[in-house]
Amino acid sequence: MIILAGTPLGNDADASQRLKDSLESADLIAAEDTRRLLNLVGRLGVEIHAPVIAYHDHNEAEKAPDLIAAAKAGKAVVVVSDAGMPSVSDPGYRLAALAAHEGVGLTVVPGPSAVLTALAISGLASDRFSFEGFLARKSGERQQALSKLARDEHTMIFFESPRRLHETLKDMSAIFGADRPAAVARELTKVYEEVARGSLAELVEWSAGEIKGEISIVVGGYRDDCAGQREIAPEVIADVKELVELGVRMKDAAGFVAQRAGLRKNVLYQAVLGS
Repeated sequence: MIILAGTPLGNDADASQRLKDSLESADLIAAEDTRRLLNLVGRLGVEIHAPVIAYHDHNEAEKAPDLIAAAKAGKAVVVVSDAGMPSVSDPGYRLAALAAHEGVGLTVVPGPSAVLTALAISGLASDRFSFEGFLARKSGERQQALSKLARDEHTMIFFESPRRLHETLKDMSAIFGADRPAAVARELTKVYEEVARGSLAELVEWSAGEIKGEISIVVGGYRDDCAGQREIAPEVIADVKELVELGVRMKDAAGFVAQRAGLRKNVLYQAVLGS
């Protein structure tokens, strides 16, 4: 069987017991970075008895058939990435597809996911979302990709290098609109975790200095120019009133709910006052 196992993003306490058990009982372990895996099991106090091989973007096509053959021979093959879930912007997708095609047993040991963690902590709408991965490094290609997403109504999650964060946010602001709500999550679950929320224009300004660490960007979905004029759902107004009853200032409550719902703060504020 092939076992895709989620590993901690940065906090070792997030390692599940199933992950530890799977690593200890594995017959073969395929790791994106063997040194990082050995470092992790050392910190977790896990004893592994299986051989560990490197399995990453550059050798995935070559190694996947070998892992399938091992599973067919009755071995438990555990696959881990550096952090989070394998196959989600990490090696594992091709192996999963090949296992399904070959009729090889495939299971998942659920674990942390930077995508869902960033979405949850952003405060933006989470009922419909899409994961867009890393954007192109070159500005022209990046702008072209963003232009195709400009009218997407889903909340969008991106990964980005801290070196390109500022330029990417500038492109997003220009193409999506300076007022589009967004959040930048840095070093999720780690000691120096930080989340910056605001409009894309505000985040462009925030990111002008030196930024370090692993970055996730969450951007609210497209809302047409008539967003401020259309009828606001009663449940949205109710959300604001509930926060006010809990002691949150009306303007702060309206701002928080408006960002999550993709509405203008002042429009929602006036709607609540008139309800």
